[in-house]
Amino acid sequence: MQIILITTIVITVIGIIVAAALVFVSNRFHVETDERVTAIRDALPGNNCGACGYAGCDAMSEAIASGEAPVNACPVGGAPVADRIAAIMGVETMETERYVAFVKCSGNCDVMKRQGNYVGINDCRVAVHAGIQVPSCDWGCYGLGSCVTVCPHDAIHVVNGVAQVNESRCVGCAMCVKTCPKKLIELVPAKNRVRVRCSSRERGPVVRKVCSAGCIGCAMCVKTCPVGAVSVTDNLAQVDYERCVQCGACADKCPAGVITMPQNIPDRQV
Repeated sequence: MQIILITTIVITVIGIIVAAALVFVSNRFHVETDERVTAIRDALPGNNCGACGYAGCDAMSEAIASGEAPVNACPVGGAPVADRIAAIMGVETMETERYVAFVKCSGNCDVMKRQGNYVGINDCRVAVHAGIQVPSCDWGCYGLGSCVTVCPHDAIHVVNGVAQVNESRCVGCAMCVKTCPKKLIELVPAKNRVRVRCSSRERGPVVRKVCSAGCIGCAMCVKTCPVGAVSVTDNLAQVDYERCVQCGACADKCPAGVITMPQNIPDRQV
């Protein structure tokens, strides 16, 4: 009985010492947490897509709370989320520019020649890594739908062999941008409707052999633009969105019809 009593006392004393040590260490190395981080995290959509440039919503919440990132850093949440975060931070709301995904290819089945009928897993990444060339154009869309499978908002589909974006659904999360193995998709300002639907860097004669809707680098768009917003680099037309005034002159003059200016699509309702 005495042995049991002594053992109990020893264990109790050890427990008290360990508990005291834990309390001391906890107080000694306690790090104050910013309650705003949690509030900001709760205001975010929670996609953890990385479109903001951070590892996820937690990392961006800390960046916003510390002042490293602006309150409108989340491209998915848009203006409503930016407003809520601005209220949490006690600052004025910053204007949020909306970005959407854009597929830089016009080579559908009607205008681009195909190497053959692809039979296999419907995934562009698989085909590319296997060294299988589906379109005749080295820069063209494979149309196997890798971008479709990763889009969380059903905003992109393959139509007639080429991926197309429904901008009214797109939230600019960039999941499709990261997934496309050919790097054909990019985020562009939704307000700018002038787009170059081609990625080929080949010279005009080479482009014409495989696709009748590819950029031939003729520079007619450059000569036509009244504000110098269009240039041709490596045989491909490019638009400077900051200088573009949306006049559509380049689109009207493009002989291949590769520069387009579709009608405005209403912004996504959040």
